[in-house]
Amino acid sequence: MAKKFYAVKRGRRPGIYTSWPECQQQVSGFTGAIYKGFPSRSAALDWLKGADTPVQPQQLSLSLDSAAASVSAPTIRLYTDGGSRNHGNKRGQHVKNDDKAAWAYLIEYRHRQITGTDGEFGATNNKMEVTALIKALEYLIAHRLNDEPILATLDSHYVLDPIMKGWLYGWRRRGWVTSSGSPVANQELWATVLRLLPQFSQLRFAWTKGHAVNQGNNMVDELLNETMDRMERN
Repeated sequence: MAKKFYAVKRGRRPGIYTSWPECQQQVSGFTGAIYKGFPSRSAALDWLKGADTPVQPQQLSLSLDSAAASVSAPTIRLYTDGGSRNHGNKRGQHVKNDDKAAWAYLIEYRHRQITGTDGEFGATNNKMEVTALIKALEYLIAHRLNDEPILATLDSHYVLDPIMKGWLYGWRRRGWVTSSGSPVANQELWATVLRLLPQFSQLRFAWTKGHAVNQGNNMVDELLNETMDRMERN
């Protein structure tokens, strides 16, 4: 696949970047970010200097719904989800050791549907959400699909916000504590996400409402629930 160049006109650090994750760090969560993808460095430089045609409105800011606007159309569509079943828990209580939890992913590529799912007792819903994304990204890397244009659609703001709003990089910079000083939950998983993301050149994210009309999202939800149905303590 031909190399892509990303020009950031307005962002944390304007300039030209050679991978989407590098560009994403500069524009994610930056109000009024202006950026665009190009097939060559010279074209990117001309645009930065103002020689290119005006940027379209949907390219002015990076949002969950329009993250793919200025890069290639996806050849891979990815869906991930996580869930847990807490029995008899009251609000604020911890997950019990025998509560069921599971994750699932769906990869749509060249008219194929590739799925993965597994379960764990005593895990939180949030842990499963992040694990689902990690497992999917690891599959894509293992099968050398990480340079394809990929659109990952999730219903979890717990996963999307740290990636899209740049929180991940702040957490790492502060030694894995939040802006309020609290330890970051699922730190090891988030560190894995940070290690995996730079290995993708055209990975974008989108949000969808859960348990609604998105077929891919509904499918991963069904997969993880089937996994929890089968789970039994030894």
